[in-house]
Amino acid sequence: MFGTVKRIIRWCGEFKGKLYLGFLMTFLSHIFTALPLGLAAYTVGGLIEATVAGETPDASWIWKSILIQVALVFFRFLFDYFRARLQEPIGYRLTARDRLAVGDALKRVSLGYFDKVSTGNILNSITTGLGTLEGMGIRMIDNFVGGYLNFLVIFLVLLFFSPLTALIALAAAGLSFSAMLLISHYSKKNAPIEAQANRDMTGAAIEYARGLAVVKSFGKDGAAMDAVSRAIEDSKNIHLKIEWGYLPGNALHLLALKCGSVGLAMAAALMCLAGSMDFSVMLMFVFYSFSIFASLEPISDSAHTLGVIDDAMDQLDALKENHFIDADGKDITPEHFDIEFDHVNFGYDDRLVLRDVSLRIPEGSSTAIVGPSGSGKSTICSLIARFYDPQSGKIRLGGHDLREFTCDSLLANLSMVFQNVYLFHDTLRANICFGKPDATEEEMIAAAKKARCHDFIMALPNGYDTVVGEGGGTLSGGERQRVSIARAILKDAPIIILDEATAGIDPENEHLIQSAITELTRGKTVITIAHRLATIRSADQILVVNDGQIAERGTHEELLGQNGIYRRFTEIRKRAEGWQIEKA
Repeated sequence: MFGTVKRIIRWCGEFKGKLYLGFLMTFLSHIFTALPLGLAAYTVGGLIEATVAGETPDASWIWKSILIQVALVFFRFLFDYFRARLQEPIGYRLTARDRLAVGDALKRVSLGYFDKVSTGNILNSITTGLGTLEGMGIRMIDNFVGGYLNFLVIFLVLLFFSPLTALIALAAAGLSFSAMLLISHYSKKNAPIEAQANRDMTGAAIEYARGLAVVKSFGKDGAAMDAVSRAIEDSKNIHLKIEWGYLPGNALHLLALKCGSVGLAMAAALMCLAGSMDFSVMLMFVFYSFSIFASLEPISDSAHTLGVIDDAMDQLDALKENHFIDADGKDITPEHFDIEFDHVNFGYDDRLVLRDVSLRIPEGSSTAIVGPSGSGKSTICSLIARFYDPQSGKIRLGGHDLREFTCDSLLANLSMVFQNVYLFHDTLRANICFGKPDATEEEMIAAAKKARCHDFIMALPNGYDTVVGEGGGTLSGGERQRVSIARAILKDAPIIILDEATAGIDPENEHLIQSAITELTRGKTVITIAHRLATIRSADQILVVNDGQIAERGTHEELLGQNGIYRRFTEIRKRAEGWQIEKA
């Protein structure tokens, strides 16, 4: 429990000063909470004693007492306000910082990380985990620290007037604290289980949402919901089991405090009857018996939440402390842009995909990569973009090993156009300017015109300010592809990677996209993965990949002169592209 409190304080970093100043405001607030009770007890005691003695109460003192109490209450809320101004923004600022840090960390890890860690786990950590820190972290630590500061203020008053009653209060607080240590231990043990149940439920929901089109097309709504239903049921059962586990410790905690309140009031009453305590002081002790433990009661919730927060911080650290693929990288601007593979081996887990691959792509040239499905074509492009690092061998850009670059300085030299285009749920303007946020209106429109998408964008209700659906779902496949090409044109990177950019596109859109690609690749180093002969035959060199190796290389004419894989490939493609319906 104390370890988590210290951890949260360390997490506050540059905001520690405001956090500590907030604790001071809390302490002063509790002083001004205790003073009105003491003054009220003194006033009521004086009135009762005067009435019993048959005397007329001093009316002026009553009004003075009321005014003083109003002033004390005002100062209490004033210090509460200062505390809130100091502490409440801390959690929101820190979680905003950490969410950005996690986003930066995810950008810099190998894509293999996402094969091992599910989207549900990442999403749960960023939303639920950081949401717990954002909404509860500072509040729980203030409840914890503030609760004991309130106890300390009243305890010192009790100690001044009657050490015996102070001892009773201390014993009750000690027993309560022991119960909370049990709660904290139980919470620390169960927080990872609870978090995993939440992650499983989030992952199941994401999987269901992503596969909904398939589910509907096969009429398997009920079957697809089974995983979600199981995750929800498991989450419910785990949370109920955890709550039942908290009951004994929480009951002991509350019992100790209630018994302490009763014991404190009884001790004060007996001392008053014995004549060892004034009636007004006895009333003050009775009043304090109701408030001394009031701020300690909610701490059982803090003890539980601190365990959850501790696990959330573990998740956050795990995300931020992953091995960055560019941890030792530097910002490098290469002087030229030739690409070289030097005896590269690479595989996913235990499956070797590329075997001893060596190749060279000269600056300003066009290279086509062909081969059967699963041969390693896309893997070569992923390695050039440093989505992964090879297990052995080297990949160089402009003479520099890719491991020398930071991800940002490397990717500044690359633009990639994929077969499956992803557009962000944002305006077309934001999607086109994604690679160059500071682009002018004229630059953006010029890129869109070159990509053959300006006309259809202007026909939309809000033009470039039209918001496209998530993934670009509100546009056709050809329109999405042209927007992605406009994005790449505007970035104006010296190296262009086209991964099946025209696959699955209808003939009308293919003509427009080919025109857009021509604009994109003019004067660039171009790497193309394609199966269409029209795209391949004009390349300066063609690399034929088979079973993870470069089986053949050369120009279209050179490879046709060999009785190899490429020649057989072109014959198959000619038959596939030249088919026609036979007339009856």
